[in-house]
Amino acid sequence: MTSPYMREISREEHLAHLGRHPAVSHLQIPEWGDVKPDWQAESVGWFEGEVLVAAALVLYRPLPGTRRCLAYVPEGPSIDWRTRLEPWLDPLVAHVEKRGAFSLRIGPPLVVRHWEPGTVAAGVADPAVRHLREVPADGVDGFALDAGARLERLGWRRCAEEGTGFGLGQPRYGCQVPLAGRSADELRAGLAPHWEQALRTAENAGVRVGWGSAADLPDFHRLYASTAAHDGFKARPPDYFRRLWKALNALDDDQVRLYLAEYDGVVLSAALMINVGSKGWHSYAASGRQGRQLRPSSALLWRMLNDARAAGAETYDLRSVTPVLTESKLLGRLLFKTGAGGRVVEYLGEWERPVGSQGKVLQRAVRAYLGVSR
Repeated sequence: MTSPYMREISREEHLAHLGRHPAVSHLQIPEWGDVKPDWQAESVGWFEGEVLVAAALVLYRPLPGTRRCLAYVPEGPSIDWRTRLEPWLDPLVAHVEKRGAFSLRIGPPLVVRHWEPGTVAAGVADPAVRHLREVPADGVDGFALDAGARLERLGWRRCAEEGTGFGLGQPRYGCQVPLAGRSADELRAGLAPHWEQALRTAENAGVRVGWGSAADLPDFHRLYASTAAHDGFKARPPDYFRRLWKALNALDDDQVRLYLAEYDGVVLSAALMINVGSKGWHSYAASGRQGRQLRPSSALLWRMLNDARAAGAETYDLRSVTPVLTESKLLGRLLFKTGAGGRVVEYLGEWERPVGSQGKVLQRAVRAYLGVSR
């Protein structure tokens, strides 16, 4: 291929391109930059002649005490990863160097392996298996694996990640429910027996699931904060969700939805659905301890899966899961998501390379500060 050239593009150019090529992550739309006030966002495009052939959202995070920054392309860029990578990535590196970046981090949107729900269940049931990689995958994408090998040859390095798969950036392992071409009956037939039983419990109890509005975000955040305290992660503040709601619904008031599961007038479970292109994302699922025996989270997810299918989504992304198959809170989350018919996917992971003459030195300093080893 001829080498495309790169330049900054306007938000309008970026949105127009996404209208023609909608299969991108919600982290790669221009509006996502408005959700991240600690980062500076820029839309960039690759051109062949006058034709915009690819676009990306680049986030820049200043390095305190310096005039340099980290450049990050979360779950992107959405380029043709099956062709030579230099014509795409070299212009991107040169561009962020002009912006003062000392390091560039990318997240190729490539799935290298996947495991079907039954395969995951068998792995969990086997006491000799401790990690998903010890379970033969149901599918392997050789092109995605080759992309990783080519990145290594070009001087890129895989970013460090924690043993559970929840690293500093986006998770290496996720879970997706295929929706394309499936009826509601076929979707329900794909539920695991324990999941079907939980759903029937919620339905028989009269748990009701509906859409919320911005006025319901405090109820959502109450449950989200409770979930964070129980699961041991740091909760985002209420302002983050108000900003997310405003930014993503600015141009399309259906790009983010809030779902609430209620019983007897009390909200028991809640989650956000983000809709971009042909995909839906299950985000910030939250529940309290009250009413857990009614299985409101099952009723909530079931309604969201059906709404996404009815709206034409081809995939419903349940986001991160742990690949560690030993008993833990994270294992329960894995079984909940695969029980709903989700297949586990392993992404190529995030990659980085130093930028400029001081890039390697500054990368080492940042890793030391963050306590990340190589």
